[in-house]
Amino acid sequence: MSTVASPARTVRIGSRKSQLALIQTYWVKDQLQTHFPERQFEVQEVSTKGDKILDVALSKIGDKGLFTKELEQGILDGETDFAVHSLKDVQTKLAEGLILGCITEREDPSDALVVHEKYQNYRLETLPDGAVVGTSSLRRLAQLRHHFPKLAFKDIRGNLNTRLAKLDAGEYDALILATSGMKRMGWHDRIHQTLPPEISLHAVGQGALGIECRANDSDILSLLKVIEHLPTTQACLAERAFLRELEGGCQVPIGVYTSINDGILTLTGLVASIDGQQWVKDSVTGAATEPEAIGIELGQRLRRQGAQAILDAIIAASRTTH
Repeated sequence: MSTVASPARTVRIGSRKSQLALIQTYWVKDQLQTHFPERQFEVQEVSTKGDKILDVALSKIGDKGLFTKELEQGILDGETDFAVHSLKDVQTKLAEGLILGCITEREDPSDALVVHEKYQNYRLETLPDGAVVGTSSLRRLAQLRHHFPKLAFKDIRGNLNTRLAKLDAGEYDALILATSGMKRMGWHDRIHQTLPPEISLHAVGQGALGIECRANDSDILSLLKVIEHLPTTQACLAERAFLRELEGGCQVPIGVYTSINDGILTLTGLVASIDGQQWVKDSVTGAATEPEAIGIELGQRLRRQGAQAILDAIIAASRTTH
């Protein structure tokens, strides 16, 4: 049965409490308010497990809805009507009754190098041996270890403000962060170098916002459609199908890069061991109107090329450390 709200109903939007999450959520709210001036929208802030546990590496906590579960529960319980997520945080298999109602236009999905002031004249490839680079992502870690084995890598947690404060205090020489987050925070000037896909394939969905709502809420679904961006949606559906096919999550180094030209989508994917020594990478091209088929094909292709053995070893190792 379809849930249809009256135009008078206030639309309640769930968001994490971090500054970046709220910037993203209020952007969505403002976009919808412009399209639907007669409607009322309000933001409700929610703390997630990932926001509360800041002293443990993400890969050790587990990845089952780390930044989304509480927001999803709020939607299912009727406390909110939809939630705004960084799409890279959204599991590829959603809880029953929920749907991705919309994917918005993607910001630059690349990874960025941010440096301590003493390294302003350096790039990633010229940082001195042993320079301490902070990242909480096994995907970034594996690729950087592969390309720059002489650098030292150290886990870092916390929101962007916290991470930059640790960098500026000298706890790290450099950080690898999402370009999109830095830009949305208005910190373009702190981006020292954007990393090309040859160095760092980005996370699935990175740079895009995914808006999750109840699958049967036709009123909310019709509102969200006005801010959907088709090329971003096609690219991200291909990436998410690839990740789903490999059943990878936070604790598995999986990277992607997607381009769409003249209706043709090319998806490049990577599976790497955490030490960066084992490496399986390939691309699949097809019609942008069939993004999930492209993602599935690439996942199957990488599995045949050795990705499954890499994934099995990582999963086995994680079980022994939990």
